Amino acid sequence: MNSYNFDEIISWRGTGSEKWDVAKNELPMWVADMDFKTAPEIIEALERRVQHGIFGYTGITPDWYEAYQNWWKMRHGFEIQKEWLIFTSGVVPAISSLVRRLTLPAEKVLVQTPVYNIFFNSIVNNGRVPLESPLTDNNGRYEMDFGQLERDLADPQTTLMLLCNPQNPGGRVWNAQELGEVARLAKKNGVTVVSDEIHCDLTRPGVQYTPFASVSEEAAQISVTCISPSKAFNLAGLHSAAVFVPDEHLRNRVSRGLNNDEVAEPNAFAICGAVAALTEGGPWLSALREYLEQNYRTARRFILDNLPQLQPFDEDATYLLWTDARKLPAGGASLARFIRKETGLYISDGAQYGKAGEGFVRINFACPAARLNDGLNRLAAGVKAYEKTYGK
Repeated sequence: MNSYNFDEIISWRGTGSEKWDVAKNELPMWVADMDFKTAPEIIEALERRVQHGIFGYTGITPDWYEAYQNWWKMRHGFEIQKEWLIFTSGVVPAISSLVRRLTLPAEKVLVQTPVYNIFFNSIVNNGRVPLESPLTDNNGRYEMDFGQLERDLADPQTTLMLLCNPQNPGGRVWNAQELGEVARLAKKNGVTVVSDEIHCDLTRPGVQYTPFASVSEEAAQISVTCISPSKAFNLAGLHSAAVFVPDEHLRNRVSRGLNNDEVAEPNAFAICGAVAALTEGGPWLSALREYLEQNYRTARRFILDNLPQLQPFDEDATYLLWTDARKLPAGGASLARFIRKETGLYISDGAQYGKAGEGFVRINFACPAARLNDGLNRLAAGVKAYEKTYGK
């Protein structure tokens, strides 16, 4: 038993929350924020910083490097060298900068779809071309199609690959063999890999995340890895993240790009918040993962028992339930929009994650159990109304 109360209902309304900027009757279960207070140790560290009262320019302190190094060594069995680490204000700003700095206009950036929708923004907004390399749906669990991947990486216009590990929205944690093959094929075709590993601390019990850079020397040489405590500790608003780059030449290019784009300087709370999370937040995170596991089981079981038209995916990580609605009338098209209008439940439309996501929805279950049950009941009512409207 722990002392953390994840059942507490906390109102976000009126706080400027992107997630909760919705109508009164609506229940948002879309964007990847949690509805839990962060670890008390982090709150205390931030309160101490506030009490100091001076919020001038903030530098990167030695304990920031040590926090990341020790966390990855203890939790993930991987030694990150201090010189590999570069602070950045967020994983998305870093990815956008990397797309700009590691590719040329009109070159292709490979993404394995369905995948985190903001990847497309980082590519298209910078004048590059997204190349969708679809994952294979193996009865509710994604696998990599290495034949397709090899063909796509061999395209002379493909110069960068955005890897998602753990995968969002499908919840797969790629194993060492899979990641090793990605590295081999990327190296063979001269493609740099940017690995977004922001969900790495949100694996399910018994599932071990493998850092891409750890699987082989060639993986380390060709990769940039993006990491942050923001997802696991609900700290996205602190704008605190890191990249690590083992290869010195590549690291120099990345560092120059992040600094030129002005996304390599911390705000007054970014350092102390991250340090507190990675040095003192372990017990809270363990309790959180237990709670999320129960929510995952509750949501999956509810759908399997009450909504046989839907198929929730078999996931390894994240607090996002990827659900196949293609058996519904019209292939589940616009289901998320229909459910929001009909019931107030706000979930994500799978189409925004690429062509392979059409007919799917993504449901955020990182909330108190009572709120989750409300959402599931709305989901059931919405699906029933959808079938009635469009015909069974």
